[in-house]
Amino acid sequence: MIDESLKDKTAKGLFWGGMNNGVQQLLGLTFGILLGRLLDPSDYGMTAMLAVFSVIANELQSSGFKTGLINLKSPRHDDYNAVFWFNIIAGVVIYAILFLSAPLIADYYHQPKLIPLSRYVFLGFVFSSFGMAQSAYMTKQMQIKQIAKCGMTATLTSSIVSVILAALGFGYWALATQYLMYIAVNTLLLWYFSDWRPTLKVTFEPVRRLFPFSFKIMLSAIFTQLNNNIMNLLLGRYYGETNTGHFNQAYQWSSKCFLLVGNMMRQVDQTVLVGLHDERERQLAVLRKMVRFTAFISFPLLFGLGLVSHEFIVLSIGEKWAFSASLLPYLCLCGAFMPLSTLLTDAIISQHRSDIYLWSTIILGVLQTGLMLALWREGIYTMVIAYTILNIFWVFVWHFFAHRLMGYRLIDFVKDIMPFAIVAAADMIVTGWCSSMIVYALRSVGEYAALWLLLISRTIIAALIYFAVMRLSGAVILKECIAFITKKKSS
Repeated sequence: MIDESLKDKTAKGLFWGGMNNGVQQLLGLTFGILLGRLLDPSDYGMTAMLAVFSVIANELQSSGFKTGLINLKSPRHDDYNAVFWFNIIAGVVIYAILFLSAPLIADYYHQPKLIPLSRYVFLGFVFSSFGMAQSAYMTKQMQIKQIAKCGMTATLTSSIVSVILAALGFGYWALATQYLMYIAVNTLLLWYFSDWRPTLKVTFEPVRRLFPFSFKIMLSAIFTQLNNNIMNLLLGRYYGETNTGHFNQAYQWSSKCFLLVGNMMRQVDQTVLVGLHDERERQLAVLRKMVRFTAFISFPLLFGLGLVSHEFIVLSIGEKWAFSASLLPYLCLCGAFMPLSTLLTDAIISQHRSDIYLWSTIILGVLQTGLMLALWREGIYTMVIAYTILNIFWVFVWHFFAHRLMGYRLIDFVKDIMPFAIVAAADMIVTGWCSSMIVYALRSVGEYAALWLLLISRTIIAALIYFAVMRLSGAVILKECIAFITKKKSS
């Protein structure tokens, strides 16, 4: 049995991690609708084409040291201090390199406007360099509540500013400013809530000691970001900023859901699993419970968004985004499995096997890039379908290594996730049929009213069916969630 202190600490971490990501995604939903109405697909395409360079530079700057600090049993002040100063130096150097590389980036995409935009956007990882060590410290101390406050406040502030700029006609500059404002506000608040402070007396010995582990994390993260952004990278070159904007809009909506689940788990999973490293049976039991909890939320959430994709997109941000709506169901199917990949990779890293994480990520990146390059002439739909199939398959590759390192058998993994996947899929099929019958029975209503009726009826019916099936089947995860929420309300 898992002791109550660990269960309570993990539950609180999940609650505040969920609160943080939930509020951020809700704010992202609200302001994303406003921005989607104010801006054009080409505006989103402009910033999407730069995303891969920003995230890669960010990973080069942090160099995996945040993960390295979290995976230390008891990191000292010198460890945090060395990482803090290293990140600042790396951030400034990388920004200088990318500042000079801006014309090359613009030339790759055949878009001169990217030169000033890229130099503006890339300031983000200079700002973020001041908060990496603070974030690692607070995560290690399980100060998830404070981290949540930072993220929620930064999201609200940056979103308000971006909507104002978009309304004033600044176009893609509004999206770029939103990105920079979020990082700046979040970094300032991390400093406010954290009681750790850097000192000028610094030795880089901890950086050298952490480097073998952290370097592999860095390379893995770079390839992960390449994998996540390969479509933007290729679509921007071969299909232009408008089509890139359509894909990016669909990807952003699906990612709001799978990041809600994945980031909630990431707030606590490595810290908890590392703490149980000497108790293998308990560690596996905790991992399996995390997998079940992830599947319990991820499958109905993403399958549900896929079901209402057309109605949601057209009603929220307009008919001009209809192409994005047609791509969204495929990305939702893929996204339902993404939080499981996140959880399994974190489990592998918790076993101090960053080398496995690195090489598996590289192989996935090579396969994905080769597949997209081979298929780009076949059209965007073919590329998205291939992207979806490959990423779902790769979940089981991650499981294979979790089995070798932690004894997590395939039959157990399937038992942990398939009941939720099957129930969620059946739920959406039944909901789709029932809601279509409702609209057919009321076929005299206009097209706009029919879309609203579909969106509302599908959301309510799907939620009620899933809850009823879970309750009647006696799902332990549902009982524990209800018990925790009840306890939270009473306290």
